[in-house]
Amino acid sequence: MSAHKNIYIGMLGCGVVGSQVAALLEKNNAELSTRAGAKLVLKKIAVRDIKSTREGINSALLTTDAQSVINDPEIDIIIEVMGGIDPARELILSAINNGKSVVTANKALLATHGADLFTAADNKGVDLYYEAAVAGAIPIIRPMRESLVGDQITRVMGIVNGTTNYILTKMDEEGRAFTDVLKEAQSLGYAEADPTADVEGMDAASKAAIIAGLAFHSRVSVDDVYREGISSITADDVAVAKTMNHVIKLLAIAELTSDDRISVRVHPTLIARSHPLAAVRDAFNAVFVEAKSAGQLMFYGRGAGGAPTASAILGDVVAVARHRISDSVGPRESDYADRAIAPIGDTKTQFLIRLNVADKPGVLAAIAQVFAKEAVSIQTVRQSGRGNDAELIVVSHGATEAALSATVSALSKMDIVTKVESVLRVLGSQS
Repeated sequence: MSAHKNIYIGMLGCGVVGSQVAALLEKNNAELSTRAGAKLVLKKIAVRDIKSTREGINSALLTTDAQSVINDPEIDIIIEVMGGIDPARELILSAINNGKSVVTANKALLATHGADLFTAADNKGVDLYYEAAVAGAIPIIRPMRESLVGDQITRVMGIVNGTTNYILTKMDEEGRAFTDVLKEAQSLGYAEADPTADVEGMDAASKAAIIAGLAFHSRVSVDDVYREGISSITADDVAVAKTMNHVIKLLAIAELTSDDRISVRVHPTLIARSHPLAAVRDAFNAVFVEAKSAGQLMFYGRGAGGAPTASAILGDVVAVARHRISDSVGPRESDYADRAIAPIGDTKTQFLIRLNVADKPGVLAAIAQVFAKEAVSIQTVRQSGRGNDAELIVVSHGATEAALSATVSALSKMDIVTKVESVLRVLGSQS
């Protein structure tokens, strides 16, 4: 190991992830320090309640004064694992302005105020690393930031929320209802008491914004991400998908449009079971990258949890420590392309529309006319009787969201249509 000075670390937050970071840094200190090139020393940890029990954590490191951590002149690296927007944003900005490099797992903060943080880090010549902000232990940020920098990424798709993937897996494999599986996920600790951020796609949308910005060298915020969650997915939707040999997944999708804009969205999607993402089960995550030269790549693993997330954080800490030792910094924010965000209405994909219609002659022809009027081409139609009514399942060819929306609006006004049960996107050649 180098004779370089110690690298001192301060941490903001010590919950599930922070406790694992501290424990692993202590347990593996000799090896991590050797890899970094200098001894890594955890000096201070800012917490809200100093009296809470934190097994294995040296209580002498704890303080309720976060300012004392970010203002300590001896500390080189700040690890932020407190979460939330405020006061994390102000503390990170202050730490950067004090010349400290930052490692964070805060996807919501990066997706909302990433531009401010990256600009501050660039101006001060310090690192801002965030591998743990997307997909936990899965290495996706650094490959996109460094390994694929010589290529042109065209699309990134990810299952980036373990809670929703667990729910959809159980609905698919066991035929259960959303509310039933959600309760089970909460009892197992996969879902929070208030699961809104997960099941309504907010967590995935933050990650989608980060991924899109990296992939397409442009600034993308969470406000740019179109979002739909999974709370409206029914057992019938899942059953229909199974008859097509498809599975429903909540996908975060970022892709370049034909006119070089960025389409970024989160929504439930039907995926053919032959696709690699379809095999990602339970609370696991995966990110599927398509690039012009490298082709298709998939990164798979545990996307959340204390130890997996801590692994990603410590990888960043070692990288940043090396830069401090050599008086250098890692890759800066790459936003040179400054691409525009395509509105969701312009995004083209395939759709599955499930309708309840009157079971009488002429219905199919009338339905087809509505699709034709809105220039939405029909790929397949399947009809099954239900007493006096029938269920009609239509799969379109690629169409814009705007055209599909107009089609669904027109269908819902028809006397022969009892109800538009669901509209789902299908991952196909046009999506």
